[in-house]
Amino acid sequence: MAISSPDSRCLPKALHKFTKAMPSSVRRCSPPQGSCLAALLALAALASAGRLGGAAATTMGGSEGEWDVLSVVSSLLPSSTCTAPAAASNSTTLRVVHRHGPCSSLRSRGEPPSHAQTMARDSERLDAIHRKAGRATASTKLGGANVTLQARWGKPLGTSNYYITVGLGTPARNLSVELDTGSDQSWVQCEPCDDCYAQHDPLFDPAKSLTYAAVTCGAQECRQFGTQNCTSSEDDDRCPYALTYGDNSRSTGNLARDTLALAPGTTLPGFMFGCGHKDAGIFGEVDGLFGLSRGMASLSSQLAAAKLGAAGFSYCLPSTSSAVGYLTFGGANAAVAAPANAQFTAMLTGELDASLYYLNLTGMTVAGRAIKAPPAAFAAAEGTIIDSGTAFSRLPPRAYAALRSAFRRAMARHGYRRAPAPAPFDTCYDLAGHRTVRVPAVALEFGDGAAVRLDPRGVLYAWDEAFQVACLAFAPDPDLGVIGNVQQRTVAVVYDVGGAKIGFGAKGCA
Repeated sequence: MAISSPDSRCLPKALHKFTKAMPSSVRRCSPPQGSCLAALLALAALASAGRLGGAAATTMGGSEGEWDVLSVVSSLLPSSTCTAPAAASNSTTLRVVHRHGPCSSLRSRGEPPSHAQTMARDSERLDAIHRKAGRATASTKLGGANVTLQARWGKPLGTSNYYITVGLGTPARNLSVELDTGSDQSWVQCEPCDDCYAQHDPLFDPAKSLTYAAVTCGAQECRQFGTQNCTSSEDDDRCPYALTYGDNSRSTGNLARDTLALAPGTTLPGFMFGCGHKDAGIFGEVDGLFGLSRGMASLSSQLAAAKLGAAGFSYCLPSTSSAVGYLTFGGANAAVAAPANAQFTAMLTGELDASLYYLNLTGMTVAGRAIKAPPAAFAAAEGTIIDSGTAFSRLPPRAYAALRSAFRRAMARHGYRRAPAPAPFDTCYDLAGHRTVRVPAVALEFGDGAAVRLDPRGVLYAWDEAFQVACLAFAPDPDLGVIGNVQQRTVAVVYDVGGAKIGFGAKGCA
């Protein structure tokens, strides 16, 4: 859109509001009309290059509701350079990095996935969630043979795009592992590896760790978390495990325990994980995967069992792949990691799979107005799942149709042209020639009154690198409701598992 020259009578007032606002790249001005709006947009565009993450975003209120104004290039597309990491709040805070961005050390091989590949992976993960949330047993096929997994392990969902770096063994070996709230098991690739994918770091060698110990067939954790065909022999008494993911990626090996270093001075002795010797799939170059679900084997559950923290954690996923977020494990209380503006909503207990995180999503607003969908339109079998590995949020058809209609009406008021939409999207816009774009604010509302306003970069998704097309970053699903990681960007998400609640704090990271 064209930006006229700012009116000199309005400029001092706009500049005053601009410089006094919080350093979050989101600015507030009311009313959003006339040359005052032009002044604010011009100032936002000029200031964008010097802000954290390079984002120029203005929040507006008034008779038209709430909107965000984004710089097309600097706000919605990642930078080619890595921005400064989020500040650590305590000694158990880890950097969360997008594995395909400039902050990642895992980009030495190949190109990042295309949009089509990203959507295919997202579809595979959703298929896995469908099977996990609706399955009667945890039976799956691996390498042509049926492998039955213990129900507590469940069927993993696939992998996310975010990873952390931890130390494993004594002396500690730094490893980069993906984090996944949909899995409770953790594993890394180990020597000797008969059939492993190429990873960034050298394989973890159990023989070089003074604290490594294999889990044996007779151990209780083998009966709980290993495969059911464990047989002991004089030559090998190790407990085997076998995992498959939604895209047929897999990891097989033996269960083990070793010392895990999360941060200097914070270690977890006897951390149980899988030592993978036959692994294959689309894992990129990560060294393994750490599960953060509600299951007993997840990292957060093991920390709580060892009395090193509450049964909970918090994270903030960065706005783009060129920024850095965080993952924090709280101290005696998970609420320690909650920002002051966090609003909490109750966690629901899934009957079919209790390891996933379910919430009671009952409504949404667009540009400050409730969409025309009753709470029943958001109802899914177990509740709405919040998941770190699914990219784009899914809504039941009635709820999605109401969101789509409200969003289209809002965008039409500002004359944005519709563009052909690639599946699974159906609401896209041609933004060629626009320096900025107005995005109607979208907020999620929960049954107990909690609400979270999404970052505008979690509402509109840039489909191509030239930013000719941008799409509403939601899609319908006939059976599931899922809050994906795109919608979680820059929001501090606090998983207070012990208190059975999840909190959301806006502007948690860049």
